Amino acid sequence: MRTIFATLVVLTMIFATGCQTSSSSRGGSVSAGKGFRVEVPTFATTIKQGETRSIAISLDREYYFKQDVTLKFSTSSANKGLSIEPATTVIKASERPSIQIRVTASTDAALGEYSIRAMGTPGTGEPTSTAFNVKIVAP
Repeated sequence: MRTIFATLVVLTMIFATGCQTSSSSRGGSVSAGKGFRVEVPTFATTIKQGETRSIAISLDREYYFKQDVTLKFSTSSANKGLSIEPATTVIKASERPSIQIRVTASTDAALGEYSIRAMGTPGTGEPTSTAFNVKIVAP
């Protein structure tokens, strides 16, 4: 009975953490323990026209990865009603690996779901990127 309960608790924890964020492929060095991933929301963030929302972005650093990472955010040129601040930021090796970006939908932004690309570039090693969605709805 204890084993079944413990297994259910572990599976619940894995499921709960897996549903909240999505990770990029591994960036950084090819050596074991010297890489990182960019974590973004798994589900689309809903933003009303004229509204600004904060979105949490974080780095999942492997144990030996001790570099600064430049994060750059971009959208397709087709959606001019969506802005991201800061568009570029650096997460220092000595800082907490999470940030908040502000995504703003202008009052005349086209309704629909749009992709935001997050590119992480370390000081040395391979960059990595991932994307997350923002859904713009009427106020």
